[in-house]
Amino acid sequence: MRTPSRLGVGFIGSGFNTRFHIQSWTGVRDADVRGVWSPNQKNAADAARLANELNVGPAKAYKSITEMIADPNIHALWLCGPNHARIDNVREICDALNSGKGELLGIACEKPLARGVAEAKEVLRLITKTGIKHGYLENQLFSPGIVRGRELIWARGASTTGRPYLARAAEEHSGPHNAWFWQGDKQGGGVLSDMMCHSVEVVRYLLTEPGKPRSSLKPVSINGRIASLKWTRPAYAKQLKARYGKEVDYLKRPSEDFASVTITFETPEGLHVIGEASTSWSFVGAGLRLSGELLGPEYSMNWNTLNSELACFFSREVKGSAGEDLVEKQNAEMGLMPVVPDEASAYGYTNENRHFVNVFLGREKPILTWQDGVEVMQTLMTAYMSAEQEKTIAFPPRGLDSFLPQVAKGTWKP
Repeated sequence: MRTPSRLGVGFIGSGFNTRFHIQSWTGVRDADVRGVWSPNQKNAADAARLANELNVGPAKAYKSITEMIADPNIHALWLCGPNHARIDNVREICDALNSGKGELLGIACEKPLARGVAEAKEVLRLITKTGIKHGYLENQLFSPGIVRGRELIWARGASTTGRPYLARAAEEHSGPHNAWFWQGDKQGGGVLSDMMCHSVEVVRYLLTEPGKPRSSLKPVSINGRIASLKWTRPAYAKQLKARYGKEVDYLKRPSEDFASVTITFETPEGLHVIGEASTSWSFVGAGLRLSGELLGPEYSMNWNTLNSELACFFSREVKGSAGEDLVEKQNAEMGLMPVVPDEASAYGYTNENRHFVNVFLGREKPILTWQDGVEVMQTLMTAYMSAEQEKTIAFPPRGLDSFLPQVAKGTWKP
């Protein structure tokens, strides 16, 4: 395919994540949202309508992935569908490309790449065979606070007193939006599978010297811990079942709502440095909280998205419906509330999408590819393995390709 002056992008999936990407597109140059496919045609049409309302189109809904690929106005795909649909979505994409039904310059895939190492390696194999460019979407590595903090720490602190030795990252909220996230078999696990992919990459990114490849930091050992702190309590399990139906029954088939991981890395100098990551679906605060720290011999940095530049106070006399107009995963509409004015930018979506547009237009090399997505999955599965065995595990362990966590198999007993 000849490289166009503007990239036409099609989205697979029409849910919460896709809408965040579309909202970010107001800050993306040289690309347009041209299409959306979803098994739910109404949702696909709604997402396309959002793109048109934001003037980042013209977008329309497609009846199939193959139809979207066959449209010469679509040059790249953003794969944002649910985890359990990933392998089938990739197969249809690759079948359409390999059979000559259409052409693409590239494909960007949302985290996590798959539900296990074997599945991740299979989607990488399939997409590599097509010969197109691929990118792994990890928005938090593009968050302005993380990017700028890392630059300053390494330029001013590490250059004069030595490299950082400890990074921490956390993503915490009160629970996902859709039923499939709560189902271990469909999602691939619980909160560790869902959100730890963010946090383990943030700590690795912070500890990696700017200008050096991601591979310059080698994981040596991993210790993982999982727990169900809130959602297996009978009253809250009842809430989940009432909200999402009998398929989400945390008294019979729970997933973890808290996870922590400690990774020991070896640096190019032979030093050991530590990454601590945690994730939670049992955090109750104003809303989603992303945080990170980087510490070294004579310096530190701290990032927290709820330490916002804007706050609003509403007295108990203010009445209104529940929503997420102040912050993602919002838990209240009363009192002193932090407001994240531009969440798509603050969480990294805008810079991420600028980057991958430039990658597919041939202007930049990808920061992350599907190969990196496979390595993230190897880290997550080792963390689950560690949690089940209740010990620190040397990385990479044997049997990782075939391993699936008990949470995903429905046999986990918290």
